[in-house]
Amino acid sequence: MLRNGRKRKVRAPIQARPGGVVLLHGIAVGSWTLKRLQRALEAEGFATLNLDYASRRKRLDALAADCHPAISGFAEEHGGPIHLVGHSMGGLLARVYVNKYRPEQLGRVVMLGTPNGGSEVADLLKDLAIYRTVFGPAGLQLTTEQDDTLTSLPPVDYPVGIIAGNRTISPLSSLLILPSPNDGRVSVQSTRLPGMADHVVVKSSHTWLVRHSVAIDQTVAFLRDGQFRVN
Repeated sequence: MLRNGRKRKVRAPIQARPGGVVLLHGIAVGSWTLKRLQRALEAEGFATLNLDYASRRKRLDALAADCHPAISGFAEEHGGPIHLVGHSMGGLLARVYVNKYRPEQLGRVVMLGTPNGGSEVADLLKDLAIYRTVFGPAGLQLTTEQDDTLTSLPPVDYPVGIIAGNRTISPLSSLLILPSPNDGRVSVQSTRLPGMADHVVVKSSHTWLVRHSVAIDQTVAFLRDGQFRVN
């Protein structure tokens, strides 16, 4: 259930096969940031595809097209349900990808620190040349005034679990820019998405979220059961 006091829904049945998991890193980093999460998923029996993609060079729709051949091949080789796990902008990329290239056996989607409502930090920095240079076209899609690539996405009709952080190592942005609570880059409120199946908050900063043991355990729980663990 959502962590708002409402009664939990009936527990979803555990899948017979764990499935394959596509891992999508955040902007301006690489697949190396998801290695710890990848190892944890493989230890639980999931096949994984930890993609590198040119996050600084293209818009989200073009990045989805770039990722499609590898994901399609992975799905064909795996032959079972395909889940997606995205950190930060990787969660937005997962939404764009599913809308355009939905896998035939789409499983579940987990987003960690994803700015579904946009980022106030991006709002502040978007007009700076250094921001445009470092984060490129996709970086301009992270603002709270989202372009039609994101606003035109239909409501999610697949299970989405969202993990947000509420700790920061960036006190300036946390205190002066972002609504509280936040992870130093994205507010907890901005991670929420209409139609999401579950939402949980972890005591972690944005960057560390994909390496945090609780966030990793919760990712595995949602992929297996369709809901997060109750602490």
